[in-house]
Amino acid sequence: MIKLTQIKPNPNNPRLIKDDKFKKLVKSLEEFPEMMEKRPIVCVTDVDGKIYPLGGNMRLKAIKELNYKEIPDTWVTMADEWTEEKRREFVVKDNVGFGEWDWDQLAEWDSEQLEDWGLELPIDEKIDNLEDGETLNIPKSLQVIPKKEYVLIMADEDSEEWEELKQIFSCGLVRQGGCKIGSSSDKVGTGLERVFDLKTFKERVLNGVRNSNTK
Repeated sequence: MIKLTQIKPNPNNPRLIKDDKFKKLVKSLEEFPEMMEKRPIVCVTDVDGKIYPLGGNMRLKAIKELNYKEIPDTWVTMADEWTEEKRREFVVKDNVGFGEWDWDQLAEWDSEQLEDWGLELPIDEKIDNLEDGETLNIPKSLQVIPKKEYVLIMADEDSEEWEELKQIFSCGLVRQGGCKIGSSSDKVGTGLERVFDLKTFKERVLNGVRNSNTK
């Protein structure tokens, strides 16, 4: 066993994982620690006698987040024989993603599970970068298949059309967290209601017509 006090972070580590991605890494190691046996942290010995990772800094951080005090020595492999040049080369090459995912092959996988394992699905970025008139061919595994069908009415925010839609459909403030009205955690958010079923749609449209006829 190796005490974690003997392993320190690499002070020159160029690779970071933040926020939700780091939480997913912690969860992955918590649920599947055996992966460390097959993909150990690559370390070298520093002048102070302690070791630090060339590859696996974020896994080391995740292990510490899980409150390990010591880890099996099989979770670490040493590379003291490498020159400084090879060490620097490894740090970069170990963190470079060679190749790309074949999204059609991943179509048979569960997209929520892939995201839970830390795979970043690039749909939002691709949608944001679409030019006018472009369409996006999204593999089935990445498509959100709703349990209900939807009709989307689009209007520019703060436009006259948007203000008219809010009035027609009586869009109210959204309550956060799905809490019951009047409960201790019930809180009215700043977002507006934008999705409702056909019954509500018809009621609100008819009410809008009635109101306009009475003016």
